[in-house]
Amino acid sequence: MDGAAEPFDFSGDERGVLCIHGFTGTPFEMRYLGERLADRGYTVSGPALAGHCTTVDDMATTGWRDWYADVTAAFDRLRERCRSVAVVGQSLGGLLGLWLAADRGHQVAALGAIATPVWFSGVAHAAADLLRGYPALSRTVPMLPKGPSDIRDPAMRRINPSYRRIPSRAFVELDEFRARVRSRLAAVRVPTVILHGRRDHTAPYACSLAIARGISSGDVRHVPLHGSFHLAALDIERDLVAREVGDFFDARLAAPGDKR
Repeated sequence: MDGAAEPFDFSGDERGVLCIHGFTGTPFEMRYLGERLADRGYTVSGPALAGHCTTVDDMATTGWRDWYADVTAAFDRLRERCRSVAVVGQSLGGLLGLWLAADRGHQVAALGAIATPVWFSGVAHAAADLLRGYPALSRTVPMLPKGPSDIRDPAMRRINPSYRRIPSRAFVELDEFRARVRSRLAAVRVPTVILHGRRDHTAPYACSLAIARGISSGDVRHVPLHGSFHLAALDIERDLVAREVGDFFDARLAAPGDKR
């Protein structure tokens, strides 16, 4: 993987933000957003999930529990450095953020969910059904093809580092996890901002509406992105994404010296 794929860590004040990347992706997907949050003074961490940023064969040996273990470890490290910590994730990262909020919501100051798939459609849905119905296929067909990153911005699409194949076993894990997350949406009670591209080809836009309706938080902001594809934190509306997430977190995390 290119150096741009590496985890990032920006030191700031006592407000922390954990940035979680997506499936087969790298922290690069969240770096632009992380940098903009750091510009606002936040302490920001963007870890790499297990099996990512190495080789696709490594990813084939991992599952959602491994990815979640990395999230909780990074979250706990931020909590040691900061008074309050928010979480923002894209795609699989959004699922992991929702799971963390359901699991440890009393510790999560606010949540951002970007392009989060609580179900699949089209080819992805068919592939998930097939692999789930015939488990032996994951051994017969260990890798699935993967097209270019679902980003409208051609420059970002060209430089975004990600795997070019999908391990079948890991995809089954992703499908199991998104179903688990969907079943626990009502357990999410933290302030949440939800952003999703109307032209997302990977995660149906309607997923964002289902998340907004399904969580139990009394503080929810839903932001449709009219031009972006799936990886919205990198796409043509990335400045809008950064502004919406930053403004939402600013209003809900205690500022340095604030006695709240």
